[in-house]
Amino acid sequence: MRRTPRIRRPREPASRPQVVAHRGSSHESAEHTLGAYVRALDEGAEALECDVRLTADGHLVCVHDRDLRRTAATHGVVSTMNLAELDELDFASWKNPWADLDDEAPDRDPEEGRVLTLRRLMEMVADYDRRVELAIETKHPTRYGGLVERRVVETLADLGWDRAGSPARVMSFSLNAVNRVRRMAPDLDVVMLVERAHLWPVLRPVVGDDWIVGPGVRELRAHPGLGRHLVRAGREIHVWTVNTPEDLDLCLDLGVTAVITDRPAYVLGLLDG
Repeated sequence: MRRTPRIRRPREPASRPQVVAHRGSSHESAEHTLGAYVRALDEGAEALECDVRLTADGHLVCVHDRDLRRTAATHGVVSTMNLAELDELDFASWKNPWADLDDEAPDRDPEEGRVLTLRRLMEMVADYDRRVELAIETKHPTRYGGLVERRVVETLADLGWDRAGSPARVMSFSLNAVNRVRRMAPDLDVVMLVERAHLWPVLRPVVGDDWIVGPGVRELRAHPGLGRHLVRAGREIHVWTVNTPEDLDLCLDLGVTAVITDRPAYVLGLLDG
């Protein structure tokens, strides 16, 4: 049975969608590193997106993949490693493996290429000189199940971000994960991510009336009826991953409230240029 929807916090009418940096400015910098997020903020991103996983000793780290072969050149699995072990790895060199041979490449601060904890990212957002929002995606399946969402909400609560007006929102492709977050933090914004258009008719009866819906731009393009239905239903829509003028035009036509992009500077230029 669908619960009575809460009243969403008021939003100012937006003339354009919020630009959310997907894993930081990940087209230019190594994803999920401090360097990628600093660059995204310097480029004017209005929100930052991150994926979080739980380490063996209970820390939330910003890593997309289950294992580290792609981003840290090791077969280690995040959930079986302690934070101290992860902190010894280089999460940035894969993006530009020939940087050491480039005499004109700027010096890189090793700190900006280490594993990034959710707490460190939150502190950077909290200390920034303008409002920045944070879209946190929990990854499933995972050996820790609902403990991931519990740790996320607890970490948000440390900064008072688990209540109405929070700059943070929590997203997942897992219905159970989103339900867990809503039970623990009823006033926190949540986003039900939709990977395939054909799943929406199944999700629609069980997704809260006030939940944000997050479809992929490829699905919106391949299945135009999905976008039309969400608009008719009055749903707030956040779309991933929007990197081209054509993708952005589709989002503008639908009136989406946020676009998640690997290229925040480029998309901001298209919107505001």
